[in-house]
Amino acid sequence: MPAHDRELDVALFGATGFTGQLVAGYLAEHAPPELRWAIAGRDLPKLQALRQILTQVAPSARDVPIMRADVNDVGSLSELAARTRLVASTVGPFTEYGGPLVAACADRGTDYVDITGEPEFVDRMWLEHHQRAQQTGARLVHCCGFESVPSDLGAWWTLQHLPTDVSIEMRAYVQAQG
Repeated sequence: MPAHDRELDVALFGATGFTGQLVAGYLAEHAPPELRWAIAGRDLPKLQALRQILTQVAPSARDVPIMRADVNDVGSLSELAARTRLVASTVGPFTEYGGPLVAACADRGTDYVDITGEPEFVDRMWLEHHQRAQQTGARLVHCCGFESVPSDLGAWWTLQHLPTDVSIEMRAYVQAQG
């Protein structure tokens, strides 16, 4: 089935984890009413409990579908990817748990985003799945989380202060201590 004809627009995989709950809460509160989204993960009782919490934030969340999918069950990941246009993953560490979902999305032509900051994972996924994703039309986008935010915001701020009629090449350097 072509990605635009799928049952859902977005499936949030890893919805019951710390970051997943934050994303789910944001979607419950801010997603446009026409967005067809679901929460997904391996633990149905935790997903059901999360949906109850989301319903307190936004009553419309009571209708958010729950999808069971487990990184150790390739079939469940394939089914998840087949039902939605985009999978957003918060399940890490990605080098340990992320590969099978990226593979499922690449195979099904499903767009994929994650919050990884693991360069080894990003490189390995490109080597293993880029060609298949090109064939199926899947867009695989990594690092949509903390590690990319400082650079992205810096680039956005910079572009707001530069002429719009010239070509710009930008490089970023981030130094942190923790």
